[in-house]
Amino acid sequence: MATRREILTGGLKIGAAVALSYTGIASDLLAQATAAHPDEMTRNSAPQRTVFPQPDFGPAPKTLPKEALAVAGKASLKAHAARTRLISGAAVIVRSLSSDPALAELIVDQCAILVPEGELKWRALRPAQDKFDFTQPDALFDFAAKHHLLVRGHTLAWHNSVPDWLTAAPKSLDVRKLFVEHIRTVMGRYRGRVQSWDVVNEAILPKDGMPGGLRKSFWYEQVGADYVDLAYRTAREADPKAKLTYNDYGVEYDNAEDEERRRAILELLRGMQARKVPLDAVGIQSHIKAASPSTIGKGLADYIEAIRAMGLEVYLTELDVNEDDIASNAVAERDRVVAQTYKDFLDVALANPAVKLVLTWGISDRRTG
Repeated sequence: MATRREILTGGLKIGAAVALSYTGIASDLLAQATAAHPDEMTRNSAPQRTVFPQPDFGPAPKTLPKEALAVAGKASLKAHAARTRLISGAAVIVRSLSSDPALAELIVDQCAILVPEGELKWRALRPAQDKFDFTQPDALFDFAAKHHLLVRGHTLAWHNSVPDWLTAAPKSLDVRKLFVEHIRTVMGRYRGRVQSWDVVNEAILPKDGMPGGLRKSFWYEQVGADYVDLAYRTAREADPKAKLTYNDYGVEYDNAEDEERRRAILELLRGMQARKVPLDAVGIQSHIKAASPSTIGKGLADYIEAIRAMGLEVYLTELDVNEDDIASNAVAERDRVVAQTYKDFLDVALANPAVKLVLTWGISDRRTG
């Protein structure tokens, strides 16, 4: 019987040819996977899982391009992933779901879970201190509910999405209070409707020289060195059933820089657990490069295993392959190298049963950064 690595990496060779992403399954299959590995998947103070509807694996839509029909419906990448007990999907720009019907149809056919690229970040949600704009996130949740899809929340605290009005605010503003209120408001609005939240994104930057390798970010300086713990404790109160995730990049390669980042992130995670900060999963962004001089292997495998040993799940949250360094200009050769790069990465990552989610950053080459 084929393993989930063999099924998914085999499907990816097809998907690369038609510029489609990996897709996956509903949370009941995730529950089965958890039950199959109770010693591996126990977690610290984890809440009871929210029950979500299973996605439709029906016949292929008739209006998809000819190339896409080869992996549509019961032959879709979603169906491939369903047999391997993974949840899989893609990041989307919400406006595209209404402006591009073909894209929306492709997403419904191929994805079981969606994450908004930017619509749940501070800059998009907070045009002013006293104003929230939930127009686009509401549209995403409506689309997901209509088509029985899961949703991830991304992200509640990120150094690169602080609104200008906030950075320019007077020193009298209580940023810590604002931070807590923001998390409560956003998570509260979608309480019970989110599979998982990237509560804090990219908190680690060893070169900043801060204790524990933390990034010297706006949140670190204005909320306090304990802003990470505060964010997760607030998040658990705001939605006790959503899986709380720490998300970061730069851990995939066997090189010195990524090794240092892996070490610092694991130190952060272990510290959180020692302080009994609620945490359920760790996101590996998975932005990788074709033709990279660095290899993907033991470093990533050991990192995922260390996370599994903490009782946490692992999510591949923003998977894509940058092809800028491929020497050949031949499309077929570039596609082959890209597909092989995906396979090499997934052969390592999917070997560990802690990996439960696979999301690509966009549904095709045309829609990925």
